[in-house]
Amino acid sequence: MNKCRSDTNLSRCNCTWEPCSRKGVCCECLAYHWSNRELPACFFPDAVEKTYDRSLRRFISLYKEK
Repeated sequence: MNKCRSDTNLSRCNCTWEPCSRKGVCCECLAYHWSNRELPACFFPDAVEKTYDRSLRRFISLYKEK
């Protein structure tokens, strides 16, 4: 498996949770959020991400009609 390109990923990461140790390490971020039945910040528009509601229910409600 290729090494995670955290420098590249970090430039695209819209996560506003400042103490997060997983920023830029997408594989760890996705595994963490999925274990909590959530999705990472990058799946949400910035305005929604800032609410920290990263639930599957919120994701579906945003995109179900698009």
